[in-house]
Amino acid sequence: MSVTEPETSTTALQSRVAELEAALSAERAARAASETLAAKLEKDVETLRASHERLRQELEMLRHRIFVAKAERIDSQQLELEFAAKLSALDELARQIPKAASEPELAAAGSSPTGDGGGAAKPRGRRDLRGLKLPEVRIEITDPLFEQLVAEGKAARVAFDESCKLGWQRGGQRKVVIARATYKTLDDDPMLETAAVPEELLPRALAAPSMLAHIVHEKFGRGLPLYRIEAGFRRDGVPIDRGTMSRWLEELGGAVGATIIEAARQDALATAFCISTDATGIAIQPERTSEKTRRACRRGHYFVQIADRDHVFFEYAPKETSAVVSEMFGGFKGYVQADAKSVFDILFRPAPTADDDGVATEVGCMAHARRKFWEAAVATKSPVAREALYRIRRLYDREAEWRDRPPNERARLRSQISRPELEAFFSWATVEHEKVRGQRGWLRRAFGYATRQREALMRFLDDGRLNIDNTASERELRQIAVGRKAWLFVGSDDHAASAASLLSLIASARLHRLDPEEYLRDVFRVLPHWPKDRFLELAPKYWGATRARLDPLQLAAELGNLDVPDAPPPEQQPPSR
Repeated sequence: MSVTEPETSTTALQSRVAELEAALSAERAARAASETLAAKLEKDVETLRASHERLRQELEMLRHRIFVAKAERIDSQQLELEFAAKLSALDELARQIPKAASEPELAAAGSSPTGDGGGAAKPRGRRDLRGLKLPEVRIEITDPLFEQLVAEGKAARVAFDESCKLGWQRGGQRKVVIARATYKTLDDDPMLETAAVPEELLPRALAAPSMLAHIVHEKFGRGLPLYRIEAGFRRDGVPIDRGTMSRWLEELGGAVGATIIEAARQDALATAFCISTDATGIAIQPERTSEKTRRACRRGHYFVQIADRDHVFFEYAPKETSAVVSEMFGGFKGYVQADAKSVFDILFRPAPTADDDGVATEVGCMAHARRKFWEAAVATKSPVAREALYRIRRLYDREAEWRDRPPNERARLRSQISRPELEAFFSWATVEHEKVRGQRGWLRRAFGYATRQREALMRFLDDGRLNIDNTASERELRQIAVGRKAWLFVGSDDHAASAASLLSLIASARLHRLDPEEYLRDVFRVLPHWPKDRFLELAPKYWGATRARLDPLQLAAELGNLDVPDAPPPEQQPPSR
């Protein structure tokens, strides 16, 4: 063996060791990179799992909610692009139709040969209702002065000047024949004179007060759109179109809003103990412009206010802002029950000036707190959420048991029994909220709402007249929700404000167990004759006492003079403004 062989073997071994060390380092680096990638992938998997869980919870909630089908709209321009060839073929076929054959058919259908619908029909003057085959109600209007002359033999009643309106009674329409007496004097210079037309709320309207009340109640009391009311009238042979009815509704809403509703609102702000409020959205039809482009409806808002058991108000606002809410409540200093929406916070903040003597007191809504725990229980199946529901249920069970008790006794029972349980609930909720504070999801939302609203949610314990929740406002808002499913939108801001006034009268009438349609009919009858400083007497709260002082025969007549009774004694009068 040569001398260099050991040296060669040593060098080879060292090279081999270096190679193995390099391979080991590479393997270690690859393993570290793999572990880093695995950690990253694991983190991504956890994120995906959390997202999947949230989506699963959302899906679970959707299964428990009732969905309202949207209007089946479709993009007509997109359809024209997709079926351009078919559209061209149809246009070519339309051009091949002989003009002489098509014009009579179009004329018989009430359209112009150009296909533009012929435009609006020419006005034909006031519609003549004398040919309608409807039951008649005759009203003879006489002049007291000429009747005295007739009795003295100095004049004679020679004829009646007749006109017709449409009325409504249970069972169908009525043709109201208005016969105004015409007199002829019997002196040397005879002359003819016709009795004057008595005052009316809508002087030249085709409808009598009963028909106006029927249309208002059908639209806002039952939620029927005007085109369906129009179709029903057409089947009965009554010529009232939806455009005419829309104008009537706007004028009626403006009239009662500036009189009865305004007087009742001032009464509520001055005397109410607690006002419950809530809001919902409404679609407003875009204004027409010279540009023939389709625009989407914009969103407006209806607020509801329930002043104790006295009045219910709906008020329209284009925007749901704190400034609108502040103006709506007009410095009210009593209790305000709302659902913790941020726009109502301005009512509970101290005024910036020292002249203000205080702010409204917030009362929370336990039903909203319970709803969030219910959503958490449904979505997550969490036993903690179910426990919260059980605790809240106990409070409601006791409220149902004490519902018929006097307010003082109810306050005493709440303080002795409900207050300790409610304090224990919030102590428990605070601990549970800390456990889920760093987690996104239904539980954190539910516990966060409850703990933030603790003071407001416990406010009902202070007075037996306060309610545990704000569900009364939500029930009133259903009147809007049911209506907008049928009539979808309102025509303008003015129409929305008029509708709010009419909705207020209907809701207040139901609050005081009045038949809304009968009440509206009577109010439309007497409002033109009523003194301007006594409109509060016509509000549903005071209508029973006011109606008892009216002549029932005069009130039952659709038209004619009305003797306004004197103001009630001071002890029976509504609060003066």
